[in-house]
Amino acid sequence: MTEDRWVACKVLDSIDFGLEEGGELVFETTICHEIRASHDAVAIDDVASSPYCDHHTPLQNGFQSYISVPIIHKDGTLFGTLCAIDPKPALVDDKKTMTMFRLFAELIASHLDSRQLLIETEENLRQEQEVASIREQFIAVLAHDLRNPLASMTAGTRMLPKAPLDDRARSVVALMLKSVDRMSNVVDNVMDFARGRLGGGITLRLTDAPLQPTLEQVVEEMRSVWTDRRIEAEFDIAHTVRVDHPRLA
Repeated sequence: MTEDRWVACKVLDSIDFGLEEGGELVFETTICHEIRASHDAVAIDDVASSPYCDHHTPLQNGFQSYISVPIIHKDGTLFGTLCAIDPKPALVDDKKTMTMFRLFAELIASHLDSRQLLIETEENLRQEQEVASIREQFIAVLAHDLRNPLASMTAGTRMLPKAPLDDRARSVVALMLKSVDRMSNVVDNVMDFARGRLGGGITLRLTDAPLQPTLEQVVEEMRSVWTDRRIEAEFDIAHTVRVDHPRLA
């Protein structure tokens, strides 16, 4: 039911009224038109002895008893009505019948609300997945674009040891080379993350090598960053360890 249309969603016609599913009635000629404004149920046992005796709807449609209960969403909006008519008088304005109709109306409203919530949840999930996909593609592009300037930095840093340098400078250059290598590994990790999220998987490069140099490199970089701190580390790992050493660093 809308502001100007009355459409039958489901019909059980045992009195040959002639209304089918999807059929429409002129909205202004229905009692539902009034229920839409009031949200109140209407029950008529016998039109002739009710306030609706001169109402145009029973006169036009030829029914004598009528019941209609609004189907209201949890947000207070009206979906439509659950109604029944009979060409003969019948007891419908009683507690048992009204309770049954109200319960059915509430059940229909609950089902409609649940269905709408499911649709909204699926749409929100789809949008979140699209955003996540775009974000992960952006990360992949960013990591890819970092490779070229990083490659230039690596090439330039590797040329420095060929120039005349004192011991202190050579130590700094060696540390720079290790840091550039680590930056390259970070970019590789970002690329791996993006590939993993986008379904490409993460490739591990496992090698059997001593673990101590890898850990010492990390410690040396920490010392170069935190020059005002005293960082002590002691390792005693004689055997080789099969891991992805660059990723571990």
